Amino acid sequence: MSLLQSLLLLIILLPQSSSEMEAIETLLRRLDSKRARSSVQEAASKALLGRLLPTHVSSFEFKIISKDACGGYSCFWINNFNYSSRKGAEIMIKGTTSVEIVSGLHWYLKYWCGAHVSWDKTGGIQIASIPRPGSLPVVKDEGVMLQRPVPWNYYQNVVTSSYSFVWWDWKRWEKEIDWMALQGINLPLAFTGQEAIWQKVFQTFNITKEDLNDFFGGPAFLAWARMGNLHGWGGPLQQTWLDQQLALQKQILSRMIEFGMTPVLPSFSGNVPAALKRIFPAANITRLGNWNTIDSDPRWCCTFLLDPSDPLFVELGEAFIREQVKEYGDVTDIYNCDTFNENTPPTDNPEYISLLGAAVYKAMSKGDKDAVWLMQGWLFSSESAFWRPPQMRALLHSVPFGKMIVLDLFADVKPIWENSSQFYGTPYVWCMLHNFGGNTEMYGRLDAISAGPVNARLSENSTMVGVGMCMEGIEHNPVVYELMSEMAFRSEKVELEEWLKSYSRRRYGKPVHQIEEAWRILHRTIYNCNDGIADHNKDYIVELPDWDPSVRLDLYVLEKGKTALDSTKRFSFREMISLPQPHLWYSTKEVINALRLFLKAGNDLSGSLTYRYDLVDLTRQALSKLANQVYLDAVIAFQQEHVKALSVHGERFIQLIKDIDILLASDDNFLLGTWLESAKSLAVSPNEWRQYEWNARTQITMWFDNTETNQSQLHDYANKFWSGLLEGYYLPRASTYFSHLLTSLKENKAFQLEEWRREWISFSNNWQEGTELYPVKAQGDAHAIAEALFKKYLS
Repeated sequence: MSLLQSLLLLIILLPQSSSEMEAIETLLRRLDSKRARSSVQEAASKALLGRLLPTHVSSFEFKIISKDACGGYSCFWINNFNYSSRKGAEIMIKGTTSVEIVSGLHWYLKYWCGAHVSWDKTGGIQIASIPRPGSLPVVKDEGVMLQRPVPWNYYQNVVTSSYSFVWWDWKRWEKEIDWMALQGINLPLAFTGQEAIWQKVFQTFNITKEDLNDFFGGPAFLAWARMGNLHGWGGPLQQTWLDQQLALQKQILSRMIEFGMTPVLPSFSGNVPAALKRIFPAANITRLGNWNTIDSDPRWCCTFLLDPSDPLFVELGEAFIREQVKEYGDVTDIYNCDTFNENTPPTDNPEYISLLGAAVYKAMSKGDKDAVWLMQGWLFSSESAFWRPPQMRALLHSVPFGKMIVLDLFADVKPIWENSSQFYGTPYVWCMLHNFGGNTEMYGRLDAISAGPVNARLSENSTMVGVGMCMEGIEHNPVVYELMSEMAFRSEKVELEEWLKSYSRRRYGKPVHQIEEAWRILHRTIYNCNDGIADHNKDYIVELPDWDPSVRLDLYVLEKGKTALDSTKRFSFREMISLPQPHLWYSTKEVINALRLFLKAGNDLSGSLTYRYDLVDLTRQALSKLANQVYLDAVIAFQQEHVKALSVHGERFIQLIKDIDILLASDDNFLLGTWLESAKSLAVSPNEWRQYEWNARTQITMWFDNTETNQSQLHDYANKFWSGLLEGYYLPRASTYFSHLLTSLKENKAFQLEEWRREWISFSNNWQEGTELYPVKAQGDAHAIAEALFKKYLS
C-alpha cells in the first residue's frame, strides 16, 4: 500500500467525501507532472556531485525512477554499480527526483564513508574520511532503499529571508540549494524578488514607483513590510535592488526546478500601499494598529489592509499570481499566504472568518486554477485566545479540502495538531521552529525531533503530509538541522545515543572518546530543553536589561543553595518584575565538563574546521552563562550599596565581553565584518552602500525606531555573538551602564535611568550610521584561546 493510500484511509475516518480524498492524490500527481525532465534532474545531481566532491564524479551513476519502483512512495535506492571491476562508476543511486538522488548520495557519504556536510558558517564539510575513487565501500547485494514516510520536506520561515538570506548573491544561494537537496528538502519557500513583481502589478492599478517608496521596507526589513507589520523602515528600495533581486529569484527557481523541488511562491495577503486608498476611495481599506513602534510614528507605523471581502482584493491577488507565472513560468501550484498572522480579523464570527478565508483562496485560484494555499500556523499559537475551535475550524474549512496545507510551525515545542483534531482534517506539516531572530545560541530539543514527527504521523486520523524546518535564522546548531532533515526519510524514532556517536565521528572525521562523551552530556543538557519555553537569547551581554536597578528586589537564600540561574551561588531573586532572566534549562556545571572534554580532544582534532567551530561556540556558551551570573552579582552589590563589590563585578562583566570577543575573532564564522561586507557588496552606488550598511547594522542592534530616551521595543531581538559587535557595540553599552551605577552609589542618589538611556541611545544611533571597518578574517589560535579562557574563568 502506498503512502498516499494510507493517508487517504486515515482521512476517511474524519469523514471526508471521495472527491475530497481525491484532491490530495490529484495534487501530488499534478506536482509530479510539473517536474523537469529526467535527463535534466540527473544532470543537476551530477553537477552537485562535481561541486561537492569533484574527485569522485566518475564514481557514481544517477538515475531517475518512477514511484512505482518504490512501492508508490518517493524514495532513493543505493546499489553497487560495478562490483566486479573497481574502475569507473562504483555506486548507483536511483531516486524519484533529483532531490531523492542527492539525498541518497548524502546518506551514502554519511553512513558508508563517514562524511559530514553542514553550512560553511558552522564548519562546512568533512570529506577527508571518504576513501579514494576505486575504494568506495560496497552496499549489500540487494542495495538499500529508503522511502519518504510523508510526501514533503518543507524549508524556511517567512522571516528567514531577512535574518539570513538578505545579502546573499547567486554564489551563496547555489550552495544553499545544494544543501537543501542534500537534506532532502523538496518544498522550499521562494520569496526573493517579489517586490519587483509587486511593482509591476501596482503600476497597472495606477500606483507609481514614488508611491511605493513609502511601502516597501529596506532590504533587512522586507519580511515585515511584506507581512504588513511596518512600511518604509530602512527604505526606500532602489530600482537596482528590485531588478537585481528579480534576476536572482529566476536563478533560484531555475535551480530548484532542476532538482525536482516544488517552490512555494508568495501570494496576496491584503497588505497595500497608502496610495491605493486615494486611488480607490470606495475600497474597504482599514489602517492597522501599532506594531512595536515607540510612538506610532506614521512614517513606518500602522499599515493599510485591504479587506478580503472587497472585490479589489481578488483583482490584486489574481494579478499578482498571473504576473509571477508570466515571469517564472508554471513552476508551482503552492502559494504562501499569512493574512491573519499577528493581524486578527475584526470579528470572531465564524461565518465572517469563513468568508474571509474563501476570499483569500479565491484570489489565488483566479490566478492559478489549481492553487493550493500554504499557511503558517503560527497564528493558532501566538493568538490562541482569538483562534478558538469555532474560529479555527471556520478558517481551515473555508477552502475546498486539499486546497490548504498548514505548517504546524512550532510543533517541536507546542504542537497544535494534538489539540485541534489534526487541524480539523486539514493536511499539515510537522515543523521545527527552533530559532528566533537568528540568535547564535546553542539550543535544541533532539528528543522531540527524533520522536515528534513519528508520533504525529502514526497518531489516530493523522493528516500529516510533511516535515519542515521553519527557523527564523539559519547557520547555527548543525546537529539539530541534520537530525531534523533525516526525519524526512525516517519512519521510526531515532535512537539518539548511537546516532550522536555516529554524528560526532562523521563531523570530526574520526572517533575521539572525549568528544563522544561530551556529546552525551550535550544531549542531556543543551540539546534537551523540555520546559516549553521558546528560546530567544536574552543573555545579558547581548540584551542588557533596560531597567532601573534602584527598584529594590527581595533576596533570599534557597535551602539547597540554588539560584534561578544555576546551582553554584547562594542568592536568588524571588521576583523579577522589571528584570527578565535569560533562559537556562540545564546544569552549567555539566556543560563546563563537556567543554573540558572538548578541550582535551584538541590535539587529535586541531586541523578540523568543524571542531574549531564547535569548540568556539561551546566556550562562548559557557562564558555567556557565567556573564549572566556576574551581572546578577553586580546588581546584588548595587542593591546592597557595596561600591567595591559593584566595581569588581562590573569590571569582570566588561572583561568577559572583551575576552569572548577575542575568542570569537579566532573563527571566521563569528565575525561582524562578514555580515557588513556582504551587505555592501550588493550596492552599486555610494548611496546604496550607506543604506545597506545601515540596514545591516540596525537589524542586529536597535532593530526598529527609538526616541532620545526610549530604546526600540525590538532592541537586541536579532542579537548576535559576533566578534566586533561585542567589542564595538555591547562593550560600550555595558561600560556606560556600570559607570552610571557606580556614580549612583558614590553620590548616594538613585540610578539615573533616563540619563543612561539618553547617552546609550545616542551612541547606538551613531554606531548604526557608522562606516568603520571590522575584520573578515579570523585571528588567533582558537584552541589556545579557549583553553586559556577555561583556566581563567571555568576551572
